[in-house]
Amino acid sequence: MFRLDADKPVEFCDGLRRRDFLHAGSLSMLGLGLNELFGLKALGAVDNSKNDVNCIMLMLVGGPSQLDTWDMKPNAPAEIRGPYKPIKTNVAGIEISENFPRMAKNADKYALIRSVYHTAAAVHDTGHQMMQTGRLFQGGIEYPHIGCVLAKLRGPKGDVPAHVLMPHPIGNTGGNMPHGQTAGFLGKTFDPFVLNADPSDPNFKVPDLLPPEYLSALRVDRRRNWREMIDRTVSKFETSQDARLLDATFHQAYTLMSSQKAREAFELAKEPESMRQRYGQNRFGQSCLLARRLIEAGVRFVTVNMFETVFDEITWDIHGSKPFSPISCYRDLVGPMFDNAFSSLLEDLQDRRLLDNTMVVAMGEFGRTPKVNPAGGRDHWPQCWTILMGGGGIKGGQVVGASDDIGGAPKDRPTTPAQIAATIYQTLGIPLELELPGAGSRPIPLVDRGIEPIKELFS
Repeated sequence: MFRLDADKPVEFCDGLRRRDFLHAGSLSMLGLGLNELFGLKALGAVDNSKNDVNCIMLMLVGGPSQLDTWDMKPNAPAEIRGPYKPIKTNVAGIEISENFPRMAKNADKYALIRSVYHTAAAVHDTGHQMMQTGRLFQGGIEYPHIGCVLAKLRGPKGDVPAHVLMPHPIGNTGGNMPHGQTAGFLGKTFDPFVLNADPSDPNFKVPDLLPPEYLSALRVDRRRNWREMIDRTVSKFETSQDARLLDATFHQAYTLMSSQKAREAFELAKEPESMRQRYGQNRFGQSCLLARRLIEAGVRFVTVNMFETVFDEITWDIHGSKPFSPISCYRDLVGPMFDNAFSSLLEDLQDRRLLDNTMVVAMGEFGRTPKVNPAGGRDHWPQCWTILMGGGGIKGGQVVGASDDIGGAPKDRPTTPAQIAATIYQTLGIPLELELPGAGSRPIPLVDRGIEPIKELFS
């Protein structure tokens, strides 16, 4: 992932620092070769006119318990059903946890997939990989995040990035492996724009979108001359691979920095205080509000990480003892935080007539053990869990699949991360038979042969 600032300054012989021109040029994710794009359009792989659907992916880092959220088992023994009670929703026959009263009033806007599972190791990192790319990383291959694939195939729309990730990338979750939030083998050009800031901070701003102070003091015509000065000054650097990437993306990076529309999209202060309160004055709530603003401004894909780590922070990871979270946090903090933000996002998108062309996906990397552990929590359980999908043409107010009597395994319609990815790709209008260019120009299928989307979601 690329920031618009370098990690540290590197001074050249004339006093110009490498960091200075990275501020203006940026090794960003905004590049898309026109030859590639036009070629894909000619092949029918990209047709913005027919299906221009956007996506907001909410990554519920930590792995929500299916039994304490959206697939409750009130008739199971106490050590299975847990401490919470189900409540009715505005859709007959669908019940969810009492911790989500606003979601209960919006059940007609989303679908529940209650039979998601995978067979890989029960660690956070592998789950993050599979849910965001559709595949487990093996053989040294890192597969691209779905939003990065969209960025490559369709490129940015106007002055804003094609794919934004916020507020921070997923950090340490115990496995020391990639989390599937980059462009992988597609190359760094298509990495997401990373916010790296907390939208709930009273002093929130996105410095990466703004030129350095000395640059903003110059006239616009001198800014372009500055690029020519860099060409002359750092010719040796520009023979490197990074510099070629800089040259290919300079115009779009410049456009992003100099665009008033792009900057305004990130200005949460323009939102009424009542709207900010509605989403929740916390990092996740304000990130969801910002996601809506970015979709309005033309961003195609937004990834929101609800948490950055599972250590020493209250998250969905309810092992029950430190450094993890107690099960009570679903009632006291995490549940209300998600309930307000997710519900407000769906309502807001619908009110603004954006829900029909904006898919909202909320998912964790696995579920939790059916039986409560001795610490009063639940441990990792990739054998079965629930995710949420709505908008973008998905039929809300339904449940797809079912788990067994203890929420431990799919009973009906087992669904894999690959099928989740295929469903998102189909919703975005990307043909599943498409092949992507891997290392050495070796074609890699978008999804493996035989993988089908969840068709019930559209019927």
